[in-house]
Amino acid sequence: MPLLLFLLSMSVIVAVWCWLATPVPLGHAAVDPAKKLDCVSYAPFRGHQTPWNSSVVISPDQIAQDIADLARITNCIRIYSVENGLDKVPELASKVGLKVILGVWIGRDRLKNAGLIETAVSLANEFTDVVTAVIVGNEVLLRGELPEAGLREAIRSAKGRVSVPVSYADTWDFWLRYPELGHEVDFVTIHVLPYWEDVPPRAEDAPQHVIDARSKVALAFPGKEIFVGEAGWPSRGRMRDGALPSRVNQARFTFDLLDRASRENVRINLFEAYDEPWKRQWEGTVGAHWGWLDGESRQLKYAPGSAVSNYPFWKLQLGAGLGFGIAVFVTALLTRWRSPAPTVLPRWLAVAACATAGGILLGVGVENALYESYGFAGSIRQGSLLIAATVLPLLCANALMSGHALPAFVELIGQRETRTRSLPALLLGAVLLVTALVAAEVALGLVFDPRSRDFPFASLTMAVVPILAVTLLNRRKLEVCAMSEAAFAGLFAVAALYILLHEGVQNWQSLWTSVALFLLGAALWRSRSAVLSVDIGHARAVELLTQV
Repeated sequence: MPLLLFLLSMSVIVAVWCWLATPVPLGHAAVDPAKKLDCVSYAPFRGHQTPWNSSVVISPDQIAQDIADLARITNCIRIYSVENGLDKVPELASKVGLKVILGVWIGRDRLKNAGLIETAVSLANEFTDVVTAVIVGNEVLLRGELPEAGLREAIRSAKGRVSVPVSYADTWDFWLRYPELGHEVDFVTIHVLPYWEDVPPRAEDAPQHVIDARSKVALAFPGKEIFVGEAGWPSRGRMRDGALPSRVNQARFTFDLLDRASRENVRINLFEAYDEPWKRQWEGTVGAHWGWLDGESRQLKYAPGSAVSNYPFWKLQLGAGLGFGIAVFVTALLTRWRSPAPTVLPRWLAVAACATAGGILLGVGVENALYESYGFAGSIRQGSLLIAATVLPLLCANALMSGHALPAFVELIGQRETRTRSLPALLLGAVLLVTALVAAEVALGLVFDPRSRDFPFASLTMAVVPILAVTLLNRRKLEVCAMSEAAFAGLFAVAALYILLHEGVQNWQSLWTSVALFLLGAALWRSRSAVLSVDIGHARAVELLTQV
């Protein structure tokens, strides 16, 4: 029976990974070198470079490298500022035949705004054959940094001093809130990022959402050109309702949108050229993965004309998963040879479940941890959970075959006389405690600060499956207090319910994470119940002996 379960487990791991990595043919290349994009948003910031640091000046050489690459796939680039070295873009773009939509990033400092507008006017008048338009302000009303009157003043200070059209850019719904702004601009620039809508559509429906939003704005501004200044889809990050960021969805969205825009004669500026790591601080993982080119390698994420997979390194992930599954079975087998505990089919089924879950999810968990860890705290959280998730199946395989129950937290950190002296129990208990603490932090984060939080469903599930298996099959035999387990169980149950209701049932990442948290809480609660039953049974026995 163990051999049969082993073969079945390995087969399932292989089958699931082959399914996950199945390439999706898109019919045509979303970015076809033979047919360049109309325009694409460009920002030069790499690594720790950020536009929020005014002292950072990107070198002309770094910008020139990017622009030379972009000239192969687009006819135009849109920039958002003339700070941080971006004032060199028109000159560099002229050398490779690129047109530039020049942006002016304005905010609360009106004196600074005036200086930036002056720079933009000068560049537009100097590079008349390169700069095709000037956009004064980007989502200023959305951020609440200027009132409408102040924005009007800024637009007017540029309009009339340049020979190219002048516009302002904001989300499509904010244009509908401020229709009078249409009198100040030569054309209307709208942003339509379906993922960030209050009710985000699925990736399959997102291209039509962009077209529909543009049509609504066109009805509100008859006679004005409506330019879609931003439209895109992220390749990585948390789900919002049914909107799933992924490589396949990004490629599918872009191809479908460009195809529709071409047929309906709609001007689209694709958002965006390169991934921007600096956005992770404000928007989480998803904010850093809107680019069509990788932020580090500066290469296209998808080969033109080829099918797209969500897991381009799936063979490596599959190999690691198979190795991990083998390690779980080997640990159980070695323990069985040394342990006198009776082994029955349910224990081998539990080992197979731990091996299969770990073999499937290890590659996903590692990849997610690499991309979703931001800053010291994020790295500690993701790293701790991933390590615990990798170690727990091995430790629990040993516990399942030896018949040892999960140690209570009080056996680790309680009074000296309650602490366990068993090294395997100490190690298992320590990893279990780390898992509970990190899971609590994850749960609280998803309750109180969910917008930029990712769902660690893969690592969490890898940890929960073995914990639940040992809890169900191995009962404690000692008298210990388990109030800590009860507290964690209550927290996870309440958090899981809130997350599920807040995120919605369409969000399978949220649903999966909520179920994992609930099962972790259930395992800890059952562990508590087992301890209490032992305590009650012992107390009853003492009472009977006393009566005798």
